[in-house]
Amino acid sequence: MSEPSHPYKTYSEVKLQQQQLLRKNVIDAACILLAEEGPEAVTVRRVAQKLSCSTKIIYSIFGSKDGLANEMYLDGCRLLAESFQQVPVTESVLADLEALCWAYWEFAQLHSAYYKMMFGGALSDFKPDEQSLEGTTTALSRILHTVTHAMEIGALKEEDPLLVVRMLWSALHGVIHLQFAGHFSDVDMAQGVYTFTLKNMLVAFKTSSSPS
Repeated sequence: MSEPSHPYKTYSEVKLQQQQLLRKNVIDAACILLAEEGPEAVTVRRVAQKLSCSTKIIYSIFGSKDGLANEMYLDGCRLLAESFQQVPVTESVLADLEALCWAYWEFAQLHSAYYKMMFGGALSDFKPDEQSLEGTTTALSRILHTVTHAMEIGALKEEDPLLVVRMLWSALHGVIHLQFAGHFSDVDMAQGVYTFTLKNMLVAFKTSSSPS
């Protein structure tokens, strides 16, 4: 008969658990500041004030403001990936690709603070590290997979799939970036330009035999 597992954790386990909880709380507090007050509010001092702790504690965990910003960036990548995951797979690969592009639009509108930090340079002194950039690649993998599949079945022209994703992403990001910079009178105008841009980008990539 096996002995029952101990109903307690070792000191090292408790310490690690507390460290992980503290790390999550700091990221959550920073993300709340980002969403509620904008990127300019995300400073180590403001986060420390929100958590009623010293800045030294935050620096000891993340090393710097950039370390914290990278964790927030990865949090945004997870949200973006979840947005794509919610798009159902249908029998029409081109309809799926279009739906994914609209999921990107919705992410930008619903999580504009994250979007501006990740893709709009809102934190002017922050440059994502290699891990964060890999997070972006992972988030966009659903679009890359869809583009690759569309080429395999002849719905899109045979090109470098990654290049096509980057071209599509660049065009759509341009519309959103201009919207957030105030160059459109309202969100409806921005959405109309986004629709037009998406439609024409997909037409450019389609094969002659693809359904219109």
